[in-house]
Amino acid sequence: MRDNSSATIAGAVTAGRAGGLTLGALGVLGFSLSLPATRVAVQQHLDPWFVAFGRAVGAGLLAWAYLRLTGAPRPSRGQWRRLAVVALGVVVGFPLFTSLALSTQTSAHGAVVIAALPAMTAVFAVLRAGERPPPLFWVASIGGLLAVLAFLGAGGEVTGTLALPDLFLLTAVVLCGLGYAEGGALARELGGARTICWALLLALPVTVPVTLVAAVADRPHADALGWSAFGYLTVVSMFLGFFAWYAGLARGGIAQVGQVQLAQPVLTLGWSALLLGESVTPASVAAAVVVLACVVLVQRTRRSELAARRARPGPV
Repeated sequence: MRDNSSATIAGAVTAGRAGGLTLGALGVLGFSLSLPATRVAVQQHLDPWFVAFGRAVGAGLLAWAYLRLTGAPRPSRGQWRRLAVVALGVVVGFPLFTSLALSTQTSAHGAVVIAALPAMTAVFAVLRAGERPPPLFWVASIGGLLAVLAFLGAGGEVTGTLALPDLFLLTAVVLCGLGYAEGGALARELGGARTICWALLLALPVTVPVTLVAAVADRPHADALGWSAFGYLTVVSMFLGFFAWYAGLARGGIAQVGQVQLAQPVLTLGWSALLLGESVTPASVAAAVVVLACVVLVQRTRRSELAARRARPGPV
């Protein structure tokens, strides 16, 4: 009976991880079009501030409807504080700084910088969990960041200092990694859908006024392509994508499912070339490969540390 119970538990864990990876892959697929869609929206004369905050307002209204229909219980005081971190990272920070960056930079260029996001997510997951990973973890994390900085420095856009769009992209990576890690952990308590919905609702007092000011200062006008890109950012990038992503992180684990992010920069480079006709240079591919190799090392060293911690005998 004990053996059967163990087998049942092991099967449930395996199924949970498989489901988490599937949900994580769906989220990454949706997110992989975020940079190209943002590039299209700002190229179609939509103000970057309107794109960043307007999509959060639209997604916030969808979130309100979802929470109302499902009768979701209100988060606790401690959960509200953690939701504020999620909102700062993925509702406000990442959309704003990528929109500002892609006003003058290509999405293919941005994809290389965003390749450092999985490592940043792992770093924040370590910091918030109080883990003590081996030195190799930090070597790989710093190596990925240095590869991104080397790519930016060799790209011809900078002379001695980073260009402003590159600083925007790096800021977006840091804030998004924080929001991913905190949201993935919080989704274990609230569920993936409710985590992003409450974060969107919490951000409305900020996103609504900024959207209105941006719309008055520069009246939104774009063709069907521009508004379609904005609609995608609202419904998929800011709403449905997080349903799958946070649920995947909660079910399969931040360290395990976080590896699925390895596909995101490759997909984004492909979408940028296919949909926008942007050139993908050998330097971009080389930098992306180096960053992805560092991310693989980050994830493996973290998994090894977690396995070692579970194997240590507890107090008698």
